[in-house]
Amino acid sequence: MTPVQNNPKGILLILIGMAVFSVQDALIKFIYNDSALYELYLGRTLAALFFLFCYMKFSKQKIILKTHYPLLTILRIILFFFGFSFFYISLTYMSLAMANALFFSSPFFVSILAIIFLKEKVGIRRWSAILMGFIGVFIVLNPNFNDFDYMKLAPVACALCYAASMTITKYTSQKDSSYTQMLHLYFGATIISILFFIFTGEGQFNTFEDPTFQFIFREWFTNPTYAWPIIVLMGFIGAFAFYCIFNAYSIASPSVVSLYEYSLIIWSILIGYILFDNIPTLRTFIGVGIIINAGIYIYLREKTKDQMIATDTPNR
Repeated sequence: MTPVQNNPKGILLILIGMAVFSVQDALIKFIYNDSALYELYLGRTLAALFFLFCYMKFSKQKIILKTHYPLLTILRIILFFFGFSFFYISLTYMSLAMANALFFSSPFFVSILAIIFLKEKVGIRRWSAILMGFIGVFIVLNPNFNDFDYMKLAPVACALCYAASMTITKYTSQKDSSYTQMLHLYFGATIISILFFIFTGEGQFNTFEDPTFQFIFREWFTNPTYAWPIIVLMGFIGAFAFYCIFNAYSIASPSVVSLYEYSLIIWSILIGYILFDNIPTLRTFIGVGIIINAGIYIYLREKTKDQMIATDTPNR
């Protein structure tokens, strides 16, 4: 029997999940001067992995680590890991609203990659929406080509890596469950983070004065009594957000709740204003509006064609 869908509850869970994610992003801005990037990544991942194990045991989900796609799984782990490394880096010098707005270019990349690798058919209308979406990205970036700061592209790089990982996920989901794939991501992130600790954990490559590069190469555990409680909190916050999102997708129509993931941008604007006094410019609001509308249009066309490419999986 098909379970009854509860769209209102699903929408509420998505809104809560996106709000919690914006809090997690804000914590990164608070802590990046007191921790190393992959120290933060390791702590957050271990806390989230613990939460996931507890949830799977409580819900009697079978823990399966074996994958039917070993090479694709490794590639997906690497793409996801370094993709969100780009995103965390961007939060050291970019407002929450701008970083998340640029990240939401991922549906446009997903559509393009699905055309190339999954042989999906996309018509002129969706191509037009993809083009408009990238125009929105251009407006948000507001590039000065005489002196363009390429660091602004970090959230876009995250979106591209994320889109590639989701394209792989669409293929590997044929045999690997969502829980198995999440465990792969967490275990992979733990292993890669430990490797970074082995080779860079003493801060031997931290020869930079720029705070962003110090965040990447700083010595680990320089301020653990302050940083680690926040890092562990981030892990549980992130895991709780994922719990809300995946439950929303399980109890409600994905074609309904996926649209509400764009609320992350609104939450980011509000929290950025309250905590950091960041007020987006009119140009940013215009670019964000174009990105959101292009993403929604792509979703509508996919639903019309019964061909969900970019919006049938959570965006975080």
